[in-house]
Amino acid sequence: MARLDLEELAEIELQRDEEEAAALGAVRRPSAVATADQDPALSLSHPFYDVARHGILQVGGEDHLGRRIVTFSCCRMPPSHELNHRHLLEYLRHTLDQHVQSDYTVVYFHFGLSSQNKPSLRWLQGAYREFDRKYKKNLKALYVVHPTSFIKVLWTVFKPLISHKFGKKVTYFNYLSELREHLRCDQLAIPPEVVRYDEKLRNLHRGRPPAPAKTPPPRPPLPTQQFGVSLQYLRDKNQGELIPPVLRFTVTYLREKGLRTEGLFRRSASVQTVREVQRLYNQGKPVNFDDYGDVHVAAAVLKTFLRELPQPLLTATAYEQVLGITSVESSLRVTRCRQILRGLPDHNYAVLSYLMGFLHEVSQESIFNKMTSSNLACVFGLNLIWPSQGASSLGALVPLNLFTELLIEYYGKVFSAQDARGEPGAGPAGTGEQGKPFAGGLAVPTRPPAPGSRPETPLVLEVSR
Repeated sequence: MARLDLEELAEIELQRDEEEAAALGAVRRPSAVATADQDPALSLSHPFYDVARHGILQVGGEDHLGRRIVTFSCCRMPPSHELNHRHLLEYLRHTLDQHVQSDYTVVYFHFGLSSQNKPSLRWLQGAYREFDRKYKKNLKALYVVHPTSFIKVLWTVFKPLISHKFGKKVTYFNYLSELREHLRCDQLAIPPEVVRYDEKLRNLHRGRPPAPAKTPPPRPPLPTQQFGVSLQYLRDKNQGELIPPVLRFTVTYLREKGLRTEGLFRRSASVQTVREVQRLYNQGKPVNFDDYGDVHVAAAVLKTFLRELPQPLLTATAYEQVLGITSVESSLRVTRCRQILRGLPDHNYAVLSYLMGFLHEVSQESIFNKMTSSNLACVFGLNLIWPSQGASSLGALVPLNLFTELLIEYYGKVFSAQDARGEPGAGPAGTGEQGKPFAGGLAVPTRPPAPGSRPETPLVLEVSR
């Protein structure tokens, strides 16, 4: 599986982790950085002071078998741009070199790892390879505390590298109480954030009410709701406009400000900021992305909008058809894409055409933004379609991403007016000539305006109440 596929999947899982932590009221906030005054053992002359001062790595205490314990705390990791990960790796090796001659145990506190401070999967793979047999031989136990779905992604990445013998050393603990059965936690420097998070998890577990006999009816959305509601709801609330305001606004903004931004849609943005933008939109308040000083916020909002649709844009009924794209002969795949899209509702087709047209523009600037149609597909595949029940398997990523790549790369052929949705020469269903309005005056976009054209909406959008 492509590394970019797993990077995007890891990003999605981390966002879910952050959302769940926020729901528990356990949002990770930057810890106070240890200084030389606070830690007498650490001086400014320490060769790894820039890394050691954060307290990410600690050595202290012994397990029940007398083995030295090394702890790694993710909540102590600063944002990636503030930490030299190469230096972190060297510091880790420097620390372990003092203990690898004897048996030792590593405790990994997962809470606090986020899209803002996580190293890349490539870095993690390289780090694992750099630690040779002398480090792995005497590592007798690796305890992972508070694991999440992100760990499953890591396991998929590392599975080809990890020997069966090493894999048996890994143990997962959902609570600190389980860890205490194997070692004395009072000897460890467990970050207070981890302790508080553990308490919230245990309270949630103890206080969880029994499942209701009947599912309560869903709460009606706000009149100005923009996220988590159907395309039809948005159309009805926005004077019949086919393209949802959030999608139109983010596309317009990114076309003007972000087409040549490196890593567009690939790089993450602050989850808290994205949630704040969602709140403003849902309350019908104006949003100006310039206020946030980060193009990636608008990109993240667009992806979040797609991911939170009640039904996927490509519809769950098309899921199995899309998975079959890899079995189609290469020369016939574009034709097959057109056939699958004929089964979409007119509204979904219009929105999909608008979005794919823009992503095609983004791919045309890949020499600057590094986002080819293949890279964009890895980012958007999981946001466009998912099964009616459960989540997409890792094996489904290849066909989902291939299908999305075809839509982006061959946008002009897939969404061409001729034979795209009906009779030859007809525009998309519901139109006369290509891009002309419905009888009711609503236009189905067959392609977004070209870069440099006049914006369709102002850069500050107020959702109609």
